[in-house]
Amino acid sequence: MSNLSYAFSQADLDKLLATKRCEWCDLRNADLSGAQLSGATISNSSLSGANLTDADLSYANLSGAFLSYANLSNAKLSGAYLRGAYLRGANLSKAKLNNSNLLNANLTDADLSDANLSGATWKDGKKCEEGSINACKSGSDLDKRVDGHPDMIKIGP
Repeated sequence: MSNLSYAFSQADLDKLLATKRCEWCDLRNADLSGAQLSGATISNSSLSGANLTDADLSYANLSGAFLSYANLSNAKLSGAYLRGAYLRGANLSKAKLNNSNLLNANLTDADLSDANLSGATWKDGKKCEEGSINACKSGSDLDKRVDGHPDMIKIGP
């Protein structure tokens, strides 16, 4: 039988909550719901399966963080730096991701329902337009609209 641990490190959790700084930390499956972590540095940390519901992570540095299957529903991630973050299967429903940086982030199977992506830098480097909810709408998408009408898209040249 394996002695693998699937729980977070209490020392890492205490460090994060006391200092808002915890790089390369083990926070897997930690309950951080409602945590006030605005401006925190949590880069390259493992937060897979963590509960971050209603957490304030605005302007936090989560670059390279592992957030697979984490619950970030209704989290405040405005201005957060999520470059290269691994968000596979993460719940980002109703998250505020406006003006965040998601360049090279893995969002495979992530739930972005009702997420605000206005002004965010998308995983491919494109800037999301204002009003980007559920998905990133970029300038190239807007260029295809007929007379600026939101529901009519040009087919062909």
